[in-house]
Amino acid sequence: MSQYFDLGDETLWNPSNGASRMFQRHVSVFEAELELSSGIGPMENDECQIDPAVFETFVNALLALHRRTNHAILLALSEGFTATVLVLAERAGIRVDWPRLGATPEGPFEDVQVSAVIGMSAPVDGGAWGAGLRERARELGRRMPR
Repeated sequence: MSQYFDLGDETLWNPSNGASRMFQRHVSVFEAELELSSGIGPMENDECQIDPAVFETFVNALLALHRRTNHAILLALSEGFTATVLVLAERAGIRVDWPRLGATPEGPFEDVQVSAVIGMSAPVDGGAWGAGLRERARELGRRMPR
């Protein structure tokens, strides 16, 4: 069995039930963390609709959150989900402003990793940060059937 993540009549992703269930649970976690709706509707009869306008806001907020931390554990916990969301965003035609997101974030970094040996870790260069996420999304996209 599988489930469908659709934008109108177009299927963006057709994962197995297990992958879909895990992804949906991650959606709930990040909706709570960002205090935003994802635009990913409920799964009904093995299908859910994605609202592109709401999803675009969620995608950009998720990327901004990811950019504002250098905490190794938080990045490890969120990178796979963020890359999966990027695949869906690309398939949905959502534009991501990589230069703006890659710039030094406005305001303080959140959940900063502190190293006892060398002091506070520096944030990753914005270009490298964006390139790494896009590469991870490309890898996952090849394994995300429509």
